[in-house]
Formats: sequence, C-alpha cells, structure tokens
Amino acid sequence: MTHRRWFTPWLLVAPAVLWLFVFNVWPSINTVVLAFTNAKPLGGGRFTGLENFARVLDDDQLADALLNSVVFMLVCLPLLTMLPLLLAILVEKKLPGIMFFRTAFYTPVVASAVVVALIWGWVLDDRGLINGFAQWLGLVTEPVPFLTDRWLLLFSAISLTIWKGLGYYMIIYLSALGNVRRELHEAAAVDGAGPVRRFWSVTVPGVRNTMLLVSVLVSVSALRVFSELYVLSNGTGGPGGRDMSVVMLIQLYSRGFTGHLGYASALSIVLLVITIGPMLLLLRLNRKAA
Repeated sequence: MTHRRWFTPWLLVAPAVLWLFVFNVWPSINTVVLAFTNAKPLGGGRFTGLENFARVLDDDQLADALLNSVVFMLVCLPLLTMLPLLLAILVEKKLPGIMFFRTAFYTPVVASAVVVALIWGWVLDDRGLINGFAQWLGLVTEPVPFLTDRWLLLFSAISLTIWKGLGYYMIIYLSALGNVRRELHEAAAVDGAGPVRRFWSVTVPGVRNTMLLVSVLVSVSALRVFSELYVLSNGTGGPGGRDMSVVMLIQLYSRGFTGHLGYASALSIVLLVITIGPMLLLLRLNRKAA
C-alpha cells in the first residue's frame, strides 16, 4: 500500500513529463546536436565542428535580419511598456461605457495574428484604404509604398505588433494596478501632487515589477517576430529579402527537401543567446533601480 502511494504521483505526472520531453527537451537537445553538423531534411549529415557558426559571421542576410529584429525591439519596447499602462489607468476608471473600450482594446489580442496581418496588408496596400483615402484627399499623388519599401514595411509590421499587443499588456497592468494602495494616491493628492506627479511617484513604483515582466515579454516577442513580417511581405521578406527577421531566416534555411538543418539550428542557438541578452540587461537595470 505504501509503495502504491509513493508511485501514484509519478504515474499522474508521467503523461505531462513525457509530453515535455518529446516536444520540448528532445527538440532542444537535437537542435544543439544538429548545429554542429551539415544535416539535411532527408539525411543525417556529418559532424562539421564550428563551421556553421563561422558561416554566421559572414552571412550578410543574417546581418540584415539581426538589424531588423533589434530595430523591432527598440521601437516596441518603450511603446508596449508605457502605452498599455496608460490604457490600463484609463479603463480602470469607472466611467460610462468603459466596458466597451475594454472590449475594443482587447479584441485584437484574441484575433489570429495571421488574419490581423492579412487585414493590415489590405489596408496598407498600394490600392488599400489608407492610400486610397490619402489620394482622394490629395495628400499624395502616388501610393505610399508601405509594403514594398524596406523601412516602411518594417515599421508597418511594428505598428501592427504594437496595435495587437496593447490589449494583452493592458490586462497585465490592470491586475497590477489593483495592488497599488489608494491611500498613497490620496496622500500624494493632499500634498499637492498632480496626476502626472502621482503617476511617476506612486503608480510607476507600484507596478515596477510588472513593468519589468512586460519589458521582458516585449523584448523576447520582438526578437522572435515572424507572422507580421512574413504575411505583410507575402513570405518574400520584403525587397531583396532585406526585411526578414531571424526567425524567418531560420524558416528559410530549414524548409524543403534541400534545407540546411545544421545551419538553421546554429541560427536558432544564436537567436537564443541574443534573446537572453535583453532579459539579463533588464534584470540588472531593475536591481539598480531598486
């Protein structure tokens, strides 16, 4: 009987552990192994040492992809850290019709990223809503190349990411704002602090840990961006493929029967190392601020 009681918990968690190993642990280990080979989808390949990582240093396409991912992160990080907080403060107030605005802000979050990107592409197309309206008003004579210019395409994808992420991070901040004591706001108001002063002196310190969490989530998501750029560029990566993200580049090298799985795995490890960097930096800055 005692033996059964000891064995039962392990039996219950076995399916979850098996699932975790098969779909998370083993693929991660296999990726590290493949990074040191010239494996193909239909062949095991052979050990090549650091050849794939040496190739990373000379890959101009990877340099463009890294630049795109870093720009993506640098723009999204401050905007998706502060704007959702301001929205959360707004929708937290008990005003008439506020539930409508809460629903409106959160609707893009539950929509499919691919569907939203397709709609965004139709709006930004040369004959889309924005260009058609701008030409009708006489603001432009030629369509603005939102989807065919390298930097305009990149910032169009960034705007889509920000629009879709506002509601998600707003909900996270709403839960954090509930833990900020009202007495602190009342005391600050009695001392003569205005709304802006109370925001920086009471609200921001009260949600500092949540801001760190949001910053890490935004940084990781921005560096791993895929759907927005892929759909808006119709899978081409923009003019000359210069708008690819690192994830798009990994997908490019790994697909098809002649894909370079070894090099794609090396790129995956590079992306992991790059992703860990902002997380450690944000944690260090938070410790100094504390």
